[in-house]
Amino acid sequence: MYPATCNINRETKMILPIYIYGHPVLKKKAEDITKDYPNLVKLISDMRATMEKADGVGLAAPQVGLSVRLVLVDAEPMADEDDDTENLKEFKRVFINLKIVEEEGEEWLYKEGCLSVPTIREEIKRKSRIHIQYFNQDWIFQDEWMDGIKARIVQHEHDHLEGIVIPDRISSLRKRLLKGKLTNITQGKFDAKYKIKINN
Repeated sequence: MYPATCNINRETKMILPIYIYGHPVLKKKAEDITKDYPNLVKLISDMRATMEKADGVGLAAPQVGLSVRLVLVDAEPMADEDDDTENLKEFKRVFINLKIVEEEGEEWLYKEGCLSVPTIREEIKRKSRIHIQYFNQDWIFQDEWMDGIKARIVQHEHDHLEGIVIPDRISSLRKRLLKGKLTNITQGKFDAKYKIKINN
């Protein structure tokens, strides 16, 4: 539950700390929310400000310590100025109670990073097309297919709702090779331009 605040100014955006690999909230399966979820509009505003401050293209509620099925995406930072064939500049969404119904197509590798696992970028294999269902910010039900980079962004953020992070998607050998770096991440031994929360 997003904490209720007395005399809250809904125009004031708060930059939230991003929870870092090793924190148990990132391993929990998130729960659906309802229209009366406390301060939802403020939470969405704060998550958007937090994502922008951190130069992220997506942010899931578990990454700010809330185990609920809420995701924000703004893919404009990934858009190619000369060739934005996937219209990533326009891919800005709020996904409430996001579910992936089906995945299809060939699996493809792409190097992914994550605000909750800073300093690491790994080749992750995912299906190329997904069928998703969710509610938008106006609580209108959406049922659609996505493919390409858009699908990958949504798959990555959906992983957070299922308690899955990048190290869970790589081979055990690769994870052993990254053990030292992952240990440093859990201890906050890295440089970040955004506020963080480690499990201490």
